[in-house]
Amino acid sequence: MEMRDRLVAALASVVLFVLSVRGFDARAGKPNFIVMIMDDMGWGDLGCYGNPARETPNLDQMAAEGMLFTDFYTASAICSPSRASILTGRLPVRNGFYSTQKARNSYTPQEVVGGIARSEVLFSEMLQKNGYRNKIVGKWHLGHRPQYLPLQHGFDEWFGAPNCHYKYDNKYIPNIPVFRDDHMTGRYYEDYEINDITGVSNLTQIYIQEALNFIEAQASKKQPFLLYWTPDATHTPLYASAKFRGKSKRGLYGDAVMELDYGVGSILNKLKQLKIDGNTFVFFSSDNGAATYAFTEGGSNGPFLCGKQTTFEGGMREPAIAWWPGKIKHSQLSSQVATLMDIYPTLMELADISLPKDVFFDGQSLVATLLNASEYVRPIFYYRGDMLFNLRYGDFKAHFYTWDTPKESQDIGYHYCPGQHVEGVTTENFTDYSHRPLLFHLGRDPGEKFIIEFNSVEYRETITVIDRVLGEHKRTLEFGEPQLDWCDLAVQNWSPPGCEKIDRCKPAPMSRPYRCFWPY
Repeated sequence: MEMRDRLVAALASVVLFVLSVRGFDARAGKPNFIVMIMDDMGWGDLGCYGNPARETPNLDQMAAEGMLFTDFYTASAICSPSRASILTGRLPVRNGFYSTQKARNSYTPQEVVGGIARSEVLFSEMLQKNGYRNKIVGKWHLGHRPQYLPLQHGFDEWFGAPNCHYKYDNKYIPNIPVFRDDHMTGRYYEDYEINDITGVSNLTQIYIQEALNFIEAQASKKQPFLLYWTPDATHTPLYASAKFRGKSKRGLYGDAVMELDYGVGSILNKLKQLKIDGNTFVFFSSDNGAATYAFTEGGSNGPFLCGKQTTFEGGMREPAIAWWPGKIKHSQLSSQVATLMDIYPTLMELADISLPKDVFFDGQSLVATLLNASEYVRPIFYYRGDMLFNLRYGDFKAHFYTWDTPKESQDIGYHYCPGQHVEGVTTENFTDYSHRPLLFHLGRDPGEKFIIEFNSVEYRETITVIDRVLGEHKRTLEFGEPQLDWCDLAVQNWSPPGCEKIDRCKPAPMSRPYRCFWPY
């Protein structure tokens, strides 16, 4: 009997150890998840990534207490496709967040007819089906029409907006609504002030408080939760609260970063105060590279080439920090190549939930990397719109096509690579190198400045491997139905749900669908 008791106890210990390694501790219940996605924040904006201003103490501390990724990527260098890839774990060309205009970036301004397809299964939906209560705080950007909004796709609560916070005339284009759950509570600039002269707005403080209130409520209920925190202060037009305005040596953009850093610290401290930090996995990143076309009102992409809208490293490589006290060891620096699409399978494994069947995922679980510091070689695919521009495998990156800033964007004052020019690489026109790709070694040359010689042994051997990886990718690739081809001024935010209760409905023009034009 004594031997049997010892065997049972030993078996129980092994089971608990295995569950703990997988990220699920049976004694604590399912883990909580907080996914923080910033807007247009660059790889080089944080102190822990070497920014000389050193104005992000909370994020630096988060990295010191967790794992910082050096080689972490988005699936798109523009907002909406990136965010769709996060929530679906799939490339934008699979989930439909692209247009059929050759190699053009597209997104979901309010005249776009489409949005996230009902056929796509978001990680919020999977968590909701398995007992989680989910809230999004901030920008959605996966479609603004009722069928595309968060509460139709696995979220129980929402405070934020469906689109970017641009200012409009309310005559030809309405101001963007701010939602509480399934109904609007006002509009930017009318009910939620953003001073476009001083850059002062209290929105980030509201987003911080919404997050804290939700965490407290869920902790008291002892129900597992997902908080998807997506504030947008670092997207132009920039804003910061009066408390932070003028504090940064980096100007208004730095003020916004400092306030977001304060928000991250407030959220992590709240988890510690409630003693649920040991059962809460937190992940911080950005949707795409910094908007270099905003010049001094944009962020820093560190040593990398160009920025948002491009498939150069500056547009696609992101800051990324994972934090989970007691599970993720302190002060880890990971060079594992990874992507925002990995968040989906990672959360599923940590929550002990099987991935949806008959769905091809581009993301891969990072649990082994997070908990055991494992690393392995995998490809990264860099799409610009509907075209695969680049492929990374190991330290090598192949360029099949290059394009800096389309002329139509230059005509409206944009430049994606200001002050940076690499002959034959940052090309003004769409340039086809698919017959003989340009090759770079990102370890020796993270700035993509020095093309490896075509006649070198290194080039020939590497391109052979990349061709094989590319062939496998093409074999499994199925394009989803494009959601960003059609526009119609009649579908804009004229009369969102709840507008009649607060006198914010506006008359819509007649419906006249047309093909969207994308200058990006």
